[in-house]
Amino acid sequence: MGRKVTVATCCLNQWALDFEGNCERILRSIEEAKAHGAKYRLGPELEICGYGCADHFYESDTLLHSFQVLRNLLESPVTQDIICDVGMPIMHHNVRYNCRVLFLNRKILLIRPKMLMANHGNYREVRWFSPWNKLRLVEEYFLPRMIQEVTGQDTVPFGHCVLSTKDTCIGTEICAELWNPDSPHIQMGRDGVEIFTNSSASHHELRKADQRVNLIKSATTKSGGIYLYANQRGCDGDRVYYDGCAMVAINGDVVAQGAQFSLDDVVREGFLSCMSCWRLNMTMSSVCLLVSDTGAGFLLPLSGGVDSSSTACIVHCMCVLLCRAVEGGNSRVLEDVRRVVGDESYHPQDPKELCARVFTTCYMASENSSEDTRSRARDLANQIGSTHMNINIDVAVKGILGIFSAVTGRWPQFRASGGSARENLALQNVQARVRMVLAYLFAQLSLWARGRPGGLLVLGSANVDESLTGYFTKYDCSSADINPIGGISKTDLKRFLLHCAEQLQLTALRSILAAPPTAELEPLTDGRVSQTDEADMGMTYSELSVIGRLRKISKCGPFSMFCKLIHTWRDALSPSEVAQKVKRFFRMYSANRHKMTTVTPSYHAESYSPDDNRFDLRPFLYNASWSWQGGGVLLNTARLPRSAAQEVINFLLNLFLASLCGSCDSSTIRDVI
Repeated sequence: MGRKVTVATCCLNQWALDFEGNCERILRSIEEAKAHGAKYRLGPELEICGYGCADHFYESDTLLHSFQVLRNLLESPVTQDIICDVGMPIMHHNVRYNCRVLFLNRKILLIRPKMLMANHGNYREVRWFSPWNKLRLVEEYFLPRMIQEVTGQDTVPFGHCVLSTKDTCIGTEICAELWNPDSPHIQMGRDGVEIFTNSSASHHELRKADQRVNLIKSATTKSGGIYLYANQRGCDGDRVYYDGCAMVAINGDVVAQGAQFSLDDVVREGFLSCMSCWRLNMTMSSVCLLVSDTGAGFLLPLSGGVDSSSTACIVHCMCVLLCRAVEGGNSRVLEDVRRVVGDESYHPQDPKELCARVFTTCYMASENSSEDTRSRARDLANQIGSTHMNINIDVAVKGILGIFSAVTGRWPQFRASGGSARENLALQNVQARVRMVLAYLFAQLSLWARGRPGGLLVLGSANVDESLTGYFTKYDCSSADINPIGGISKTDLKRFLLHCAEQLQLTALRSILAAPPTAELEPLTDGRVSQTDEADMGMTYSELSVIGRLRKISKCGPFSMFCKLIHTWRDALSPSEVAQKVKRFFRMYSANRHKMTTVTPSYHAESYSPDDNRFDLRPFLYNASWSWQGGGVLLNTARLPRSAAQEVINFLLNLFLASLCGSCDSSTIRDVI
């Protein structure tokens, strides 16, 4: 015969090192949980100090302030009569651990350190924390004096243990432990644990939420029970966005789940199960609106292409969400909006009107710009409501070239006018860099020119595929304060624009989607664009996405990538054509990798992001002419006669396929080729 119990899980918008704000949000979530009758409240990973403290975890101040917050929580009347499960760093025997602290009525019940660390992709936990490797072992932890004064306890249990009550047994997992093939919930389920909890700081990545849901469903499908999942939400100061999605699963079914993206302070989900006699309430807090103390909005160079239009649509979607939140009575969002626009009486009613106040777009034309892109940029700006400007950069470009000519006595020419490849590239780059300078000038002074206070943040619009190949000018208009689409592929951006066209009635996007991507940095031919991105790169954006995933996710070098692609693309490309694309990619990647050290910060959204020294730990200086890693014999087969190339490819494929499965014979290899 079961008994009812009410439990709560939450998502909090915690900031690294915002101890006061983090404490206030923790207390609010506990108060909300108690208001719905919860007897147990679960919060996200390292919620007291914030997950993204990074090397601040080395500082004794971080540990000290975490205990000060813990003391405030223990003393607060809000935390009475409810089991509170909070996260913080703790030093035990001079070793730093990532821990959960469970307490009830001013008594610490146990401290559970993390056992399996996240140490790949965006995560570097072993840099700051040690894993607890003592399975089913509990030691005594000596509490700091400031905590002893509140609890009356000298020591508390520290280690791998569970919490048993009269009615049930609760076991803890922490974030990455769920993703591990030897997850703690497996053994805990065998030992009779009925409620599994997971305190997480899991970042948003395209298509990742589905994996997370499946893991949680699987955890309780195997052994039964209830799984509570808490997560951080929002950006805590670095390049990742934590996407919430707190949830509750019972016996393999998700019975309550919070939203990924919301501006509401608290989102509640409830479920009542008569079969299992559990009543579940889930509370989630919102993403706070991040605004600059000196900023009054954003400025974007809008070219009329897919990338800059995607950035513009993201801002417009933000305005839609803000207006909905204000209409729903969200006072915190209204306060933030008023602070940005500098009007304490302002009340947004329409997304287009709000967009006009906080968003400035500018089309930066040159003699190489077409009327098609100019009109596409203008039409989109009109539909989203941004304050739009047309700026001609020719005078600035000619002025810079005039300085060069005065010093050298030479005037460079485009390739179309007989110039060399070096001249042609330099003339493209000077246009791109002038646009960056002008973008910052107008961002700083355009509001001043209109008699308004404050400045604007410059938004960038380079996608993840362009970053992968370095297909942009270093310090050009892709350089900005922040790049909302820097972690998103061109393919996904097109899907996003199609969604905006259909759901937000932004009809101007249809012509943008139909146009070929172009930088418009070379002279027009009969008034039409003669330069396209895909022709310059020697591959399509969809092909580049495949190559990017093979490079990062499948961990392929040139040889293994070629071996995979001649099978994947066998219906469309010959082995020689595949070889040329792989060779061209690695040459571009090697020559342009240095650009990743200066790329505009963007939030991480794609699993093959080349973000330097954070997600993609690779050198930034390469010799593009290296024979083996640059392709060597393999990629030079395209230069050989057909018969010789065939022999080389056959030989290499024999080696490669034999390592995968011994059953592959020569006839199978010939079929693949």
